[in-house]
Order: sequence, then C-alpha cells, then structure tokens
Amino acid sequence: MKVGPFSRRGVSRGAEATKAFDHDMGHDALLVPFGILEIARGQAPIDQLWLAFGTSRETSDFIADALEGWWQQRGSCYPGVTRLQIELDNGPEINSSRTQFMKRLVDFADRTGLEIELVYLPPYHSKYNLIERCWGVLENHWNGALLSSIELVLNWAGTMKWRGVAPLVNLVDQVYKTGVRLTKATFRPIAERLNRSADIPKWSLTISPLSG
Repeated sequence: MKVGPFSRRGVSRGAEATKAFDHDMGHDALLVPFGILEIARGQAPIDQLWLAFGTSRETSDFIADALEGWWQQRGSCYPGVTRLQIELDNGPEINSSRTQFMKRLVDFADRTGLEIELVYLPPYHSKYNLIERCWGVLENHWNGALLSSIELVLNWAGTMKWRGVAPLVNLVDQVYKTGVRLTKATFRPIAERLNRSADIPKWSLTISPLSG
C-alpha cells in the first residue's frame, strides 16, 4: 500500500474538512501488509489477529520472517503445542512449489520443533479464508483517515477490532531481494522433507521437524 496524503474515499468528522490528494502524486513510503489470524479453537479462547507491515517487498523471506516473528511473540500463549496447521491462499510467494518458502518453513520446523501442516485454498476460494475478511474490516476502519506516515498506518491498524479484539501490529523494517530460489540439487533434500498428501499433493503437505 502507498503511504501519503491520499484520499481513500472514506468519511471522517472534524472541525475542518480533511484535505487529501485525489491523484497519485508520488508516495512517501510503501508498506506490504501480512496477517495471521489465530482462530478460537483448542487453546485459543478468542480470535487474535496479528499484523505485520513490511517496508520492502512481498517475498518468501518476508513472509517467513513475519511467521517466525509471530511465533516468537505468540508462541508462549500456546504451551505444549507441537503442531501448527496453517491455512494459506496460493499466492506466488507462498505456494508449495516455491523453493525458498519451503526451505524457510523446513528451517522453522527444525528450529522450533513444531510439526507444520500447510493447507492451501484453491484459486477463487478466498471467501473461505477469514483473514481476507479482516482486511475488509481494516479498510472500512481507516478509509476516512489520512494515512500520510508509517506511524499513522500502524496506529490506525492497531485501533481496528476483529470480533471485538484489537490486533497486534508490527513493523518489519528490512530489505528483501526478489527472485530468490534454490537450485534443483539444493532443493532436493528439502523436497524429501515435504510429506505431501497422496490425494491433493499441491494443496496439502506436512513438515516434521528433525528434532521431533
């Protein structure tokens, strides 16, 4: 998303009308949003939304770093948990054929001792992904605001509510390179760690940690 004094076609109240650009005259910063929604089941008493905004590019490494940052911040809330089921869309940076993303998740599993199950939603099924509804709530929440700085973006994101609960908001201020991928030879041992479903190998796989 572009950060700057742009009109978002929303409505706000104030003593004076908010002045904003109605054309893109250049932006002050770019932010890449990423979100994890912890669904209320098992040890999770409530839905908890966790948001990260990156200042670089949406890459496999950015998403993997955000996932690891989430676990570092939230893992202590789930004592005794040894397995994560992660529901994803099939975006290009996170699909199951993305060598760098698979490598990072294998490393994550080994480092944490967690068994990780990846469950992908097929194309055009985003309506079944609750995180997509969170983005809609966020858009409605800040549409009347002038998001002219990174600080304002983070502050506004932190004041939205998903099912009555405010999200945890983080900034990932790191530069990421695009096009990072493994060679076939390098990826071969990683691929052997991916236990793919016999029926839907593209859409479901499990990674078991070496320490498990």
